[in-house]
Amino acid sequence: MDDGNSTTTKLLTLLNVSAVKAGKRRRVYYGAGPTLKLNKKKTVRLLHSELSTEPLVEKPQEVIEEPQVIDVPQETAEEGDVSEVTQPYELHFGTKNEFLTSESRYAVDNGLWDITRGRKSCLGPLIEYIPQNAQKAEAPQKTVISDKMVKSFKRRQEKMRDELRLLTDELLHTLASYQDLYHSHITLETKTPIRESIALHAFNHITKKRRRILKNNERHANASKSHTPSAPEDVQDQGFTRPSVLILLPFRSFALRWMEAITAHTPSAEYQIENHSRFLAEYGLPSGVTDKLETAPMGTYPTDHVEMFKGNIDDSFRVGVKMTKKSVKIFSDFYKCDLIMASPLGLRMSIEKDKNADFLSSIEILVVDQLDALSMQNWEHVQFVFSHLNKIPKETRDADFSRIKPWYLDGHAEYLRQTIMLSAYDTPEHRSMFNRSLRNVSGKLRTEPSWKALDVPEGVHQTFVPFDCSSPKAEADKRFDYFTTKMLPSVMKSAVQSTNTVLFVPSSFDFIRIQNHLRKLEGVSFAVLSEYTSNQDVSRARQAFYLGKKPILLVSERFHFFKRYKLRGIRNLIFYGPPDHPQFYSEFLSYPFLDDDVEASDISCRVLYCKYDRLRLERIAGTESTIDLLKSLP
Repeated sequence: MDDGNSTTTKLLTLLNVSAVKAGKRRRVYYGAGPTLKLNKKKTVRLLHSELSTEPLVEKPQEVIEEPQVIDVPQETAEEGDVSEVTQPYELHFGTKNEFLTSESRYAVDNGLWDITRGRKSCLGPLIEYIPQNAQKAEAPQKTVISDKMVKSFKRRQEKMRDELRLLTDELLHTLASYQDLYHSHITLETKTPIRESIALHAFNHITKKRRRILKNNERHANASKSHTPSAPEDVQDQGFTRPSVLILLPFRSFALRWMEAITAHTPSAEYQIENHSRFLAEYGLPSGVTDKLETAPMGTYPTDHVEMFKGNIDDSFRVGVKMTKKSVKIFSDFYKCDLIMASPLGLRMSIEKDKNADFLSSIEILVVDQLDALSMQNWEHVQFVFSHLNKIPKETRDADFSRIKPWYLDGHAEYLRQTIMLSAYDTPEHRSMFNRSLRNVSGKLRTEPSWKALDVPEGVHQTFVPFDCSSPKAEADKRFDYFTTKMLPSVMKSAVQSTNTVLFVPSSFDFIRIQNHLRKLEGVSFAVLSEYTSNQDVSRARQAFYLGKKPILLVSERFHFFKRYKLRGIRNLIFYGPPDHPQFYSEFLSYPFLDDDVEASDISCRVLYCKYDRLRLERIAGTESTIDLLKSLP
């Protein structure tokens, strides 16, 4: 018996609803308008030295190879022959995808991957996952980008250093295969080049899709004029809904930066950006408001904190962007736009308000930027958005089912979606999402950076305290039991270690648990700094701790992420677990020296860890030293 939840049942229900609507007009994607002559195409040949998709490698003189050629359609033929212009797009998102087989879907569903390790000159060590018994997707030999995009991107590249220019070329070449990518080592220096490369990739993808649809619109129109008995059959070029690119971001300020990167590829002389002033007003700072982070003297705030929190940091937003040949319209309706930029919270509020997420049914490229910041907000919102991607819609939304790609109708869109995840570091949550939610049958890539030990003040005594834990499900309880029965009692017995002590807790759940435990202990006086502490209470807690009125200061990692206060009066540090942000560890070890006449020998530091802290531990102790630390576990 059919349980009513199968893809076939949902699709038949959708078709029946569409059939009973009286006067239903056929959906015209992008508008039919006057027919365009799209059969002429000119090609400009750019040599490898002008725009490279691979780093240039010096070869011996006796070995001479032809430079790589990149096809660039001129603007006079922007809507040129589709089969030539969109080859990488057609291979992956065309009507027939040779990688989308029952064997590859079975392998993805059951986590059966062939895993290989490799290295790229700029992206570094990579791990590639290919579904077992599936054909590997090769990066295209030719990357096709319109002439206007090439010129704008080359202008941006000219401002970059050589290694960053090579990084952008290598990244574009990697993304052209439409494999998933999880980059877990984004630095402050590489953020902007990577953002601009992905923006070009997304904009190029939307342009290719538009060319295909306009070309088929022309074929329909020509068939109608010539009174052909039947319309062309190979015109399946759409999804259930129009939006094909989704970019998830933590704050409005990042939406502003992404919009700048996207519109950089639309020359102002030919493109009209509608509602741009409104976008700047709503996503930038209010008129007359000065950003204290940007105007503060150098060194007042850490550089990464300024980069993260400068500008408008509202975390509830969503905006649709419609792209045509001559214009970019911001604040377009979700069902009429090509690209959506939103925060997970803003998107979740929209979905729960309307009680459907049909506009996410046809997402072909998903970009999740600043995963490290999203982890500090509410990870459940990110998981909620992922759970609503590429589902069969509840309503037809004027869809022309004769032009919907067959793998959409089969409910297989999630197997072709390209997901790009960007983060400053790796976490178990990110890794779990990469393993479970990225189901691209063309494969997926993950960077595997090697970390060096942090530079900390010389002479500070650091003790890494291991505890035994055999199951990730029991990790929280095992850590709590070890801390409350062994570590904390020994600290409280010492007159030196029980005063001027900061207890740093990475997890919010552990933070609440420790706070409740300390409240139950007799004779323990402590102050609390969490993300929910008011500014007035923060000032009181900091002063009480510095003056010695509160011997213990309980600090959450989220508090330090959002506030980044310098804390004085520290002599003893206890890390309930290694922090996700490695720079927080070195910062707290440097804070004691804010006070006068403090010697390194006066400071103690303890870090509680188990084998499930490996990812966080190696960002502090270094990859090689972490191996030794894990070997010392009971």
